[in-house]
Amino acid sequence: MSEIHKGLAGVVADTTAVSKVDPESNSLLYRGYPVQELATRGFEEVARLLWDGELPTAEELEGFRERERAGRALDDRVRRVVDELPLSAHPMDVVRTAVSVLGAVDEQAADHSRAAELAKAERLFAALPAVVGYAQRRRHGQDLPAPRDDLGYAANFLWTVTGEEPDEVATRTFETSLVLYAEHSFNASTFAARVVTSTLSDLHSAVTAAVGALKGPLHGGANEAVWTVFQEIGSAQGAAAWLAENLAAHRKVMGFGHRVYRHGDSRVPTMHAALRELATARGRTDVLDLYDALESEMLRAKDIRPNLDYPAGPAYHLLGLDTDVFTPVFVASRVVGWSAHVMEQRAANSLIRPLSAYDGPGLRHLPA
Repeated sequence: MSEIHKGLAGVVADTTAVSKVDPESNSLLYRGYPVQELATRGFEEVARLLWDGELPTAEELEGFRERERAGRALDDRVRRVVDELPLSAHPMDVVRTAVSVLGAVDEQAADHSRAAELAKAERLFAALPAVVGYAQRRRHGQDLPAPRDDLGYAANFLWTVTGEEPDEVATRTFETSLVLYAEHSFNASTFAARVVTSTLSDLHSAVTAAVGALKGPLHGGANEAVWTVFQEIGSAQGAAAWLAENLAAHRKVMGFGHRVYRHGDSRVPTMHAALRELATARGRTDVLDLYDALESEMLRAKDIRPNLDYPAGPAYHLLGLDTDVFTPVFVASRVVGWSAHVMEQRAANSLIRPLSAYDGPGLRHLPA
């Protein structure tokens, strides 16, 4: 029998020029640039880097920003379909449905040229903040505020979800998270998108599949779980007892560990610094105390370090996002990486169709 690689662990399925984790620097690289350096740039600029392979010129960036601002309003056709969903539907179900609708009404849906794929990626990028905002606000009986042309992408995103204009610290924290979440090589959702693309399906179908993969708590749902854990623990004083109880019960502690990183997630220090600035500005040092206490206890007990979801979860709470909207925000960021991979897969496509080792019953026949 052939060797089985459960979860495709250790299997190199293809090449990519979009991103990599560099073992020597322990840094996540976007097109060669360390993500901690890119976190000082705007999210729109990082999106262009991931799509185009190079940082945009000032003229290219301004043109993209103009197109993005023009596409911010929630499509009425999406609104009507979402309004048919129960208010109890998880926001990830809303986002998955909205992406599918946007694909169904996109006039370029069947055009797989590079120019068309890029245009569709731009439109999804522009449309998702309103989708995420509507997913949160409709459940609270709140209208969706009109998009603000005077705000950048990250600030308008927060405005759309919360209805409040964010200050500089909030905008900087949120934009940092968007940059850090934008791409991460052949993770589960990205691979799902590439599998769908390999069948010569359309970009929106690939992204819809990726959203479904990201909904799982072992992938994108972890940032929601982190804040749920913080709520369960309550304060820094309860971290040791909570962790001991959960480890004794062999429960997974969300927000810690990563299959790729062996010396700690390189994105965490940048996001942790952003969280610390935000929590301090909001007078929520209790969140920082709990963060530090649980991190220290986990390191002492298991020698396991946090991943990006650990600082992102409490940051999103402090920014006014509902807990079950954390992962839809992840979608709005990662759609940049997904679409970059869709375009890369299509440019040198080969149908992804692995083999399986059958371990069921041998040949048998129905009784006479």
